[in-house]
Amino acid sequence: MGKKILMLVGDYAEDYETMVPFQALQMIGHQVDAVCPDKTKGDYIMTAIHDFDGAQTYSEKPGHRFTLNADFAAAEEKNYDALLIPGGRAPEYLRLNDKALKLVQAFDAAGKPIAAVCHGAQLLAAAGILKGRTCSAYPACAPEVRLSGGQYADIGIDQAHVDGNLVTAPAWPAHPQWLAKFAELLQQ
Repeated sequence: MGKKILMLVGDYAEDYETMVPFQALQMIGHQVDAVCPDKTKGDYIMTAIHDFDGAQTYSEKPGHRFTLNADFAAAEEKNYDALLIPGGRAPEYLRLNDKALKLVQAFDAAGKPIAAVCHGAQLLAAAGILKGRTCSAYPACAPEVRLSGGQYADIGIDQAHVDGNLVTAPAWPAHPQWLAKFAELLQQ
């Protein structure tokens, strides 16, 4: 039986890290509700495509208009089985939203699966749920993981790491591993 997953997104979330999980998880029978603070069902966010093309960091290109299918104001942990946090630039400002932080904390306190990729660790760190845990993220987020009391898992860009209810990965090349491990947590 499919699970109900809350996906926290925002403008300039990474395109692949938003679109691929949203579609893939629905494809295998789950319901995914994509929400964004200050936006409602039918509104859209702009995504950004981050690529690794030889520069010292990733480059950013325009992505797509991704339409939200649920209202952030109505989102409550009790109505969902799991939480998904794409990366990109969105987590850097989503972590300033008190309700977004409380949602992350509530999912973690309930022991429900949480999947975060790339810069999604910024939201996990700001929510204070990484203390004593191991978490992967885009390498530029390693200091935030450590400063929040977590241990940074320095794994391949195409790998994923599981620590209890938390599955994390460095970036979109890890989708096969990250989504497979998240799917396994959803079956427990």
